[in-house]
Amino acid sequence: MEAKSIEELKKEIKLLILDTLNIKNIQPDTMDESIPLFSKENILNLDSIDGIELIMAIQKNYHVRIGDQNLARNVLESINTIADFVVTESRKKL
Repeated sequence: MEAKSIEELKKEIKLLILDTLNIKNIQPDTMDESIPLFSKENILNLDSIDGIELIMAIQKNYHVRIGDQNLARNVLESINTIADFVVTESRKKL
């Protein structure tokens, strides 16, 4: 992953989520980075199929591996946790 700020990465992740799930009625700047992605408080209203699609998109886009269901659940907790995972995995490759 090229060097970018964590804020740039979070914005990129928001766009990836919206694009991957074909969500047109939500703007990235209205997405709260700390709210759990699969909670009722989240404006995205995601389900388990969305989770699978997001895992595949994250792996492809960031060249990372999310090897098991427990890790996937932790990574997909929020936009913040996705960003933290991507940063951590990218550093391991250096």
